[in-house]
Amino acid sequence: MDKILWWGFYFLTFYAFLPGIFSRIFGFRVFSKGKTEKEVALTFDDGPDPVYTPKLLDLLKQHGAKATFFVVGSHAEKHPEVIKRMHDEGHIIGIHNYVHRSNWIMRPKTVKRQVHRTSDIVKSITGERPKYYRPPWGIVNIFDFANKGNLQIVLWTSMFGDWKQRVGADRLYRKMRRKLQPGQVLLLHDCGDTFGADHDAPANTIAALERLLNDGRELGLRFVGIDRMIETTERARAKRKAARSGAEEPADETSRTAEPHRQGPIKRAVVALWMQWERIFQWLFRLRAVGDGKAFHYRVVKYGGPELLLKNGEALRRGDYVMEIHFVNKMMYEFGMTSRSEMHTAIRVIQAVKHALPEMASELANAPHGSEIKALYGVTMINRGAEGLGFESFDLPRGMFSFLTNWYLRLLTVIIHPDGRTRVKKHGERMTPRALIMRREVLLSWGDKPADAPRPERRGQAAKAKAKRSVYEERLDFAEEEPVGDTV
Repeated sequence: MDKILWWGFYFLTFYAFLPGIFSRIFGFRVFSKGKTEKEVALTFDDGPDPVYTPKLLDLLKQHGAKATFFVVGSHAEKHPEVIKRMHDEGHIIGIHNYVHRSNWIMRPKTVKRQVHRTSDIVKSITGERPKYYRPPWGIVNIFDFANKGNLQIVLWTSMFGDWKQRVGADRLYRKMRRKLQPGQVLLLHDCGDTFGADHDAPANTIAALERLLNDGRELGLRFVGIDRMIETTERARAKRKAARSGAEEPADETSRTAEPHRQGPIKRAVVALWMQWERIFQWLFRLRAVGDGKAFHYRVVKYGGPELLLKNGEALRRGDYVMEIHFVNKMMYEFGMTSRSEMHTAIRVIQAVKHALPEMASELANAPHGSEIKALYGVTMINRGAEGLGFESFDLPRGMFSFLTNWYLRLLTVIIHPDGRTRVKKHGERMTPRALIMRREVLLSWGDKPADAPRPERRGQAAKAKAKRSVYEERLDFAEEEPVGDTV
């Protein structure tokens, strides 16, 4: 039962829940809002419809407006003449899947096959492959970030429930009018044949849109395809980046890091949500606290990875019991918020581990299968300096576990680190998790001494025993830009 819960939680977390958070809140690999002065993007889903889509095209042509249509493959296949008209009149054709079905309930290969089939249909009609993809209901899974080739995933800034006829044209117009601003990506529907939609709802959409297009013209706004919106946004971002790089730099590192980190309300809300998610994980898998539980939790599990040869000649094999250690993310968040630099954060993490090791050693007597536990085990991006505490470091074997762990730790860095998003973008290729193993006898040796016991002197110089920095801190030889992650 525990394995079923674990894999269920693992699936929901990595395949569905976390990609959804990552894409919607942090914009990872998706486009959902522009940075423009006059441009607005109209996007239409689920078509083409043989009745309503031509009426919509007539309206857009009348107002000189361009739009983006995310078409369902099976509908495009039935109405190629509508697809050709979209293309001929200068609109952007993006794609949904071949059928309007959530990516959460389909295998990655099935999603990929549907996307490619729809792309082939559009290319056979227009002579060009689509460049933009919107998953049905905006729901992405983790493989959507890798399986789409050169397709740009496009979500939206505002949607209005226009698939329901009861909304009415007047109410729909008022809702749309409140969102009529530069940079908006508006989600509308030109077909009512999908599950949960009303067949004639697009009639209200067209009526409301006609009033909105008139308002937009009076305000000096331009209705453009998503390609123009993305291009304008990238130019604006490049301009701001160039302006920032030309600004006067702080006099020294101290002045740059002395200011406390500040987080906006959205980041604070996401962090609070993540902490709740962590509590659910701890409860669901019965994690035990180490000491007061403010820094570490653990659980006893059977090791499931490849055989690892340890320094004493023994091997850690599949089925051996290990104490799987987990950092408490609140501690990691507080370290990131209050540390002077990346090196300072990493040193504090290593120190936290060092001070917890005696308590971890004492847990062996009370832990389930305590007498059978062969090693302390964890996966982390902070691994330099850990060998000074008695850990042995191993590469994660390539495969699904390594891929998901790497992706999860990057997401965790984005969420709980003050500058996490910037760090992932800048140093993502260097952020590689490793497995840390501490043999049982090494862990037990920590139980025989307090955490602040003297450490070995370097190079036989006894005078250094009282130095302010410990041997373990001195062995942290990573540079200031070394990325910082967390342990799972």
